[in-house]
Amino acid sequence: MALLDFFNKKNADETPEITPVLPGDIYAQGELDLADTIAPAALKVGSKDLEIGEKFSRSFYTISYPRFLADSWFMPIINLDKVFDVGIFIHPIDTGLALRGFQRKVAEVQSQISDREEKGLVRDPMLDTAYQDLENLRDQLQQAQEHLFDVGLYLTIYGSSAEELDKIEGDVRGILDSKLIYTKPALFQQEQGFRSTLPLANDELEVNSKLNSAPLSSIFPFVSFDLTSDRGILYGINRHNSSLILFDRFSLENYNSVTFAKSGSGKSYAVKLEILRSLMFDVDVIVIDPEKEYEYLAQATGGRLFNISLSSENHINPFDLPPVKEDEEPADILRSNIINLVGLFRIMLGGLSPEEDAIIDRAISETYALKDITGEADFTGIEAPLLSDFESVLAGMEGSESLVQRLSKYTHGTWAGFLNQPTNVDINKQFIVFSVRDMEDELKPIAMYIVTHFIWNAIRHELKKRLLIIDEAWWMMKAEDTASFLYSLAKRGRKYYLGVSTITQDVEDFLRSPYGKPILTNSSIQLLLKQSPTTIGVLQETFNLTDEEKYLLLESGVGEGLFFAGLKHVAIKVVASYTEDQIITSDPSQLLAIKQEKTRHDGLEQE
Repeated sequence: MALLDFFNKKNADETPEITPVLPGDIYAQGELDLADTIAPAALKVGSKDLEIGEKFSRSFYTISYPRFLADSWFMPIINLDKVFDVGIFIHPIDTGLALRGFQRKVAEVQSQISDREEKGLVRDPMLDTAYQDLENLRDQLQQAQEHLFDVGLYLTIYGSSAEELDKIEGDVRGILDSKLIYTKPALFQQEQGFRSTLPLANDELEVNSKLNSAPLSSIFPFVSFDLTSDRGILYGINRHNSSLILFDRFSLENYNSVTFAKSGSGKSYAVKLEILRSLMFDVDVIVIDPEKEYEYLAQATGGRLFNISLSSENHINPFDLPPVKEDEEPADILRSNIINLVGLFRIMLGGLSPEEDAIIDRAISETYALKDITGEADFTGIEAPLLSDFESVLAGMEGSESLVQRLSKYTHGTWAGFLNQPTNVDINKQFIVFSVRDMEDELKPIAMYIVTHFIWNAIRHELKKRLLIIDEAWWMMKAEDTASFLYSLAKRGRKYYLGVSTITQDVEDFLRSPYGKPILTNSSIQLLLKQSPTTIGVLQETFNLTDEEKYLLLESGVGEGLFFAGLKHVAIKVVASYTEDQIITSDPSQLLAIKQEKTRHDGLEQE
């Protein structure tokens, strides 16, 4: 009973009936169900739109279709960069009932044609066409080649104001009108129209058109700029239509990728996210890291970090040879390694004349022979020579004085600790990082060449699904020999189940190399993130970008750009969960906060 009624009762002696309220009833009254949680604060129903909280919606339906519907005619609507819902209701019609209706309709059209002929009127092409269409469709229905359906196609658009709704409706109806598909707003039926486009499968408008199978198939709604496959990892969100970009690089013709982006645009973030998700699918990942950006990721995932520098305890002997497998000849392996070593010395010694090249080649062969390593017998397990052994052999050869002098800094000088040591690096882990950040800039191309060659020997020895990440690959593109070796990895990697991922911010240096475009051609995946105006022209020409795509790359935010896979490409936004972000972030402020939190946590544990 209301409180006012209680005090206004004429008979003051009359005691109102009071129903006791149990604690369980009080809890039930205050409990929210799911509908209360997701429902808007208020809903105002108008004749031509709905006001849902702070948003407006408007529903309309199709009333007429042209005689022919082209394939994918609905694609411009699906890919429209607007927020809207689509409801498609398909009600099958019994073929027997449809044929009886067709018989009456054919008789009507025949009667009209005959009547015009009797009156001597000019032939009506519309009637003739309608008669032919009806007869053809009736034949197809009788032969079960076609079926007939009642089809309702409804759209609900959303906006922040009624004016914005008018503009969006104009855009949508303009596209449809150009295809001779006409629509009408659901006047005084906005509530029913809104509910018809919700995922409830309730056709409350019931405004249907009869369509047979062929034109109905052209309304297929999932024709969009999509790069979603049934397996793979999540690369990001499709900015065209907010769908997921799920892809498996190992399903393409080759497994390689390139990533171009300016500094600070999120290229390392995107690659680290791919690494993290690839590890979950048992892919072995090896990274050559010039800036030590992958150290925390290696620690978090139980990987291993090797610091390659002049003072590091980690060493790789460039004279190491891989074990000989059953299907390989020792002579082929030795010859390949000698060729790679000649390329290494060409980088180390600042170039070689043809005479010096021949001397180096002969000296390498003789150095291996001193350790009983020849192409005539299996050399698996034999200790490899060192750079100092090579120097001793080289010093005894005629015309090698200049070569020995230039080589001495790697054996006795300031750079001796880097190369003249046996290998003590074990990469028997799922995630391996080689950091060359602390290596002098002059030696970085040499270090990356040696590390890459060492990795290649390991890859050839054991077949596994692997991903090799080469960050700041422009370091390797600076010298022709390192660029050539990187190209051979990209070209031959598929045979060994290897995907090579090259990342660079210096696009012009990369593409200026004679091996830049061939590496790009041999990469089925390309990721272009935010670019600077100085490099966008080169990229537009290389990737045949439209002006819209060019400006998209110039105006993209961090982690946004274009994702190419095979013959398709879409606009992408790289997204990560909170946990992933904490592991892969390169933002200095976030890294500092994580470090401080770890220090505080360690301090509390000690207390």
